[in-house]
Amino acid sequence: MKQIPNFFTLLNLVFGCLAIVAILQNGLVFSPDQDGKQWIDIPPQIWMASLFIGLAALVDFLDGFLARALKADSEMGKQLDSLADVVSFGVAPAMILYQFLRLSFAQQEDGLNISTWLLAPVFILPAAAAYRLARFNLDTSTSYGFKGMPVPAAGIFVASLPLIYWNVDQPWVGPLMKNYWFIYGITILLSWLMVSRLPLMALKFRDYSFANNKEKYSLVILALLLVFLLKWLAIPAIILAYVVLSLLFQKKQA
Repeated sequence: MKQIPNFFTLLNLVFGCLAIVAILQNGLVFSPDQDGKQWIDIPPQIWMASLFIGLAALVDFLDGFLARALKADSEMGKQLDSLADVVSFGVAPAMILYQFLRLSFAQQEDGLNISTWLLAPVFILPAAAAYRLARFNLDTSTSYGFKGMPVPAAGIFVASLPLIYWNVDQPWVGPLMKNYWFIYGITILLSWLMVSRLPLMALKFRDYSFANNKEKYSLVILALLLVFLLKWLAIPAIILAYVVLSLLFQKKQA
């Protein structure tokens, strides 16, 4: 019974690997348009990578839930969880950013021959994820919250980008995601949020009273509203709202 949480942790890792395969297999597509010019884009099938990262997030939640329910917490499970998270929410999302960055440079003349050094910055993301997880594993202080953005939140933020790219019918979405400054900005912002020591709330309820969980209930209500209004755009908006609400409530309590 004590190995059941570890099984889900390893399943998290498997889903992360499958996400990487989906990203690499679907890469960029090249085909001529009506004017005979070469048309370059990310294929819709890349949504499979987003799906696998989402499944990794689901089993990542389940392994912690089961470990607590079965009283099967262990040091090995803690280390396995971090190793799996680096792949599923660090490396796999970085590969999504890598493909979008390739796409952004491909819009320029001779952009497919871009230097690897201009693409390499996206790998700051998994490096930041690994650093944050290592620091978390060594932190012996007891705190009912997080220091810095949880790695799965950053991974889910990036995983939403292909879904937004192909499903949000807004004229600004395509150009924004084909802008390499936007990809660099997302990479730097998420990496900084992970390695920072910003006090962010843990989505765990000690009890279900509103008085003791104002920030969590506020986030739930806001998330439902954002999903209704923004559809796929709600995913990154909810994650940013999570950061903002955490800081606002922390400031009020200080």
